[in-house]
Amino acid sequence: MQISITNLKSVLFTITLVLVLLLGQNNLLSKNHTEILWDTYGIPHIYGINQQSSFQAFGWAQMHSHGNLILRLYGQARGRAAEYWGKDYLESDQWVVRMGIPQRAKTWYAQQDPTFRSYLDAFATGVNTYAQQHPELIETEVKAVLPITGEDIIAHAQRVLNFTFVVDPQTVNTLEDKYKKQYKGSNGWAIAPSRSKSGNAMLLANPHLPWSDLFLWYEAQITAPGIDAYGATLVGIPVLAIAFNDHLGWTHTVNTFDGWDLYKLTLEGEGYLFDGQVRNFERQTTQIKIKQPDGTIRTEELILQNSIHGAVIKQENNQAFALRVVGLDRPGVLKQWWDMAQTSNLTEFENVLKRLQLPMFTVMYADRDGHIMHLFNGQVPIRQQGDFAYWQGIIPGDTSATLWTEIHPYQDLPRIVDPPSGWLQNANDPPWTTTFPTAISPEDYPPYIAPQEMTFRPQRSAKMLMEDDSISLEEMIEDKHSTHMEIADRLLDDLLPALHQEKSSFALQVANVLEKWDRQTNADSKGAVLFAAWLETIDWDTLFTQPWQKTSPLTTPDGLANPQQAVKSLLTVAKKIQQDYGAIDIPWGQVYRLQYGNTNLPANGGAGYLGIFRVVNFAPIEDKQFQAFEGDSFVAAIEFSQPVKAMALTTYGNSTQPNNQFKQQIKLFTQQQLRPVWRSQGQVKAHTQLVTDLDHIYFGYSK
Repeated sequence: MQISITNLKSVLFTITLVLVLLLGQNNLLSKNHTEILWDTYGIPHIYGINQQSSFQAFGWAQMHSHGNLILRLYGQARGRAAEYWGKDYLESDQWVVRMGIPQRAKTWYAQQDPTFRSYLDAFATGVNTYAQQHPELIETEVKAVLPITGEDIIAHAQRVLNFTFVVDPQTVNTLEDKYKKQYKGSNGWAIAPSRSKSGNAMLLANPHLPWSDLFLWYEAQITAPGIDAYGATLVGIPVLAIAFNDHLGWTHTVNTFDGWDLYKLTLEGEGYLFDGQVRNFERQTTQIKIKQPDGTIRTEELILQNSIHGAVIKQENNQAFALRVVGLDRPGVLKQWWDMAQTSNLTEFENVLKRLQLPMFTVMYADRDGHIMHLFNGQVPIRQQGDFAYWQGIIPGDTSATLWTEIHPYQDLPRIVDPPSGWLQNANDPPWTTTFPTAISPEDYPPYIAPQEMTFRPQRSAKMLMEDDSISLEEMIEDKHSTHMEIADRLLDDLLPALHQEKSSFALQVANVLEKWDRQTNADSKGAVLFAAWLETIDWDTLFTQPWQKTSPLTTPDGLANPQQAVKSLLTVAKKIQQDYGAIDIPWGQVYRLQYGNTNLPANGGAGYLGIFRVVNFAPIEDKQFQAFEGDSFVAAIEFSQPVKAMALTTYGNSTQPNNQFKQQIKLFTQQQLRPVWRSQGQVKAHTQLVTDLDHIYFGYSK
């Protein structure tokens, strides 16, 4: 029997069509197709035919989820936000320009490896093409930022990492104690097979940051030749910053890291004194444009001065203050993160870490081979003198003795691999308390590396790990959601007897409430509102009988220093609580709320300084209630089994765009639940809500 060419083509077409219908078109995507499969929670699962196409797809995906926010952030990173949107952005532009971010971004872009530079360009192309093809989804006022370039991406990363996390403008401009920053928090655990019920290593990732602006986390999976990684990154960043693959994973916590200093200069003539001589400032005059309410543009001059220390940020009387920041000569952080996600064992992973392109953050690591690691990562200046406390103050700038020029190499950083305890934790405490028995000694490092302290949240973190010698993935997730208030264990034993000694009926009523309280901040916890409100009125410097001691890091501070005064202030607070809410045992969730979008639910969790592991911070709103605005952001619990098991949650969801059509995650958050992570192609396809076929999109941009 003979078959004509035409008939043969028809038969082949029919067979292909049947295969597509039976097997699903997406089976072909990993071979010759670049696609984004969006699951029901709006997580993009990117399948690229090569790594460059995956960057392009990731740019498209981030725009689909956060387009308006991303363009606004890139506009700010250019130092032109006031030109686009008016005077409210003037201080932001002044900071960005004074720090030299736009110009340095050009330099850093040129210094990129040519292949990786093409990846940044591809990400920018994805951003631009999405905006061009979906103009109805982009706010009119942010379109002025288009088109985006690879330099914009680098400028944004630099603004986020070096000039928000390492040092932020609010702290510098007010010359406040630079170590007291409330918004930078995180928890991280690594559990070895010896402490794991399954015999597999496990990792807990849990950053908690503000639920807005450049602090938002974006969850994604990126698959292309050489990479199959799942995790999250800060919005607008083109690579995953916290991630895992089939072999290993890592998370970051904000470490007790000092990567900047403010120097006080003595002015003399047209310059400043340095080592007994007068040095001239490097001066430059630039202009910042400011959009006026009528649409016209006003121009304002900005005089830039730089000393040998860095940019001058303030000048008064006969003094000036200059800012020195680490990492401004290290342009490779994005490539380092990208390469970390492609490693398959500890040796490969550390070889990438040794580049020290990431300016700060603890690295908490676990892998399928059973290794766990804690690295106090950072570009730590080599200083000639002083301890950590000394470098928290304003530093004399008239001598080279205080001017650092080099950073410590990788081998100098506090690090531990596979401790005898079988577990590692960090809750923004110094590296000395990462595990017990202690595995890293501060005596082995310069005194300026990190302070010696352990606040209540890391104490709670370590205690939960110490109390369970065989931890399952489910138990790790349960511990993650612990709202137990560690400080209550230190004070109630003294406070309750003092209340009973008062003998008044109201004092006994207060004592009864606190005795019945479960010492947690769950939505139905009664007594937490009263206790937390009382602690807001207390002078913590005189609160405890015994201050924190490095010889008793998990049990101090302890004891109520002045029980009678404490009772007096507690009763005053209790009367106010009763007046405001009608009862002193009002449940936590009636006062502390979770309002996000159209959601208004009872909250649980609380401030980390109270020793609560599940961190949620609140701000006052109407009706004497408090609204959550920062805290637990992205959570991932990972077990390195075969295949890898993982659960995750992005508290506020994965999109801020008004056209978001995906399931929200905020209710799961209030229920202290995580959702399963879908990684295999079969799992992803079974939960796909939307498919973006990038092969049918023209990637180009014309303004």
